[in-house]
Amino acid sequence: MQNLKKYVAEFIGTCVLVLVACGVAVVLGCNTPAGYVGTALAFGLVIVAMAYSIGNVSGCHINPAVSLAMLINKKITFKEFIGYVIAQILGAIVGALLLALFTGSFANLGGNAVQTVTGVGTVGGMYQKFGEVGSLFVALAAEIVLTFIFVIAILGVTSKTENTAVTGLVIGGALTLVHLLGIGITGTSVNPARSIGPALLQAFAGNTTALRQIWIFIVGPLVGAALAAVVYRFLAGKKAAKGAEKDGENA
Repeated sequence: MQNLKKYVAEFIGTCVLVLVACGVAVVLGCNTPAGYVGTALAFGLVIVAMAYSIGNVSGCHINPAVSLAMLINKKITFKEFIGYVIAQILGAIVGALLLALFTGSFANLGGNAVQTVTGVGTVGGMYQKFGEVGSLFVALAAEIVLTFIFVIAILGVTSKTENTAVTGLVIGGALTLVHLLGIGITGTSVNPARSIGPALLQAFAGNTTALRQIWIFIVGPLVGAALAAVVYRFLAGKKAAKGAEKDGENA
């Protein structure tokens, strides 16, 4: 029953993330500075809200990449990981469906895709001469790096119980920051579930770009999260070893 509550919480959290944050992206658009910043803030604020509402139930991963990092660092079991991911993907699909019902269209639900030109600048630079391959490389690299930054921030702030009061703010702030950079490159995923839900439903309306590129937004975040988990485990391990060594000297 306890695990079921966790899965329901993850379903709700991911549903809200896609409905509200992707919804803001759709309504405001990202072709103006105001829409760009507003979208980044929407993703961060949703995380803050969910962290303080369902965080005590499931940890508020609402992201398969975060769940993978927690699995690697032995915070959840493999069985829980599978349950979390299924709940997150289903939540993202329902969130995208609700967004489609609210906007009256399946064509644009905030699905991720490689960006080349936005209202705030041109993306790609020297890689554009390599065509689509260059753009895909930049997008994949961006998703890996941005997810690494986001997940290592999560692992750091959740590692100490005394940070509980500010955990949601830190995580929400980190997500906002990576969106401020990543929106103009990939639309910013750092979350496979958030990308899968809108991509599947957009395909029903004939907009298959997000679905064709979905591998970037699955592979990139998972690789970035795994790297963050391993690096943080190394850093925390070294710190713990130094603490134990110091205690031994004091004894």
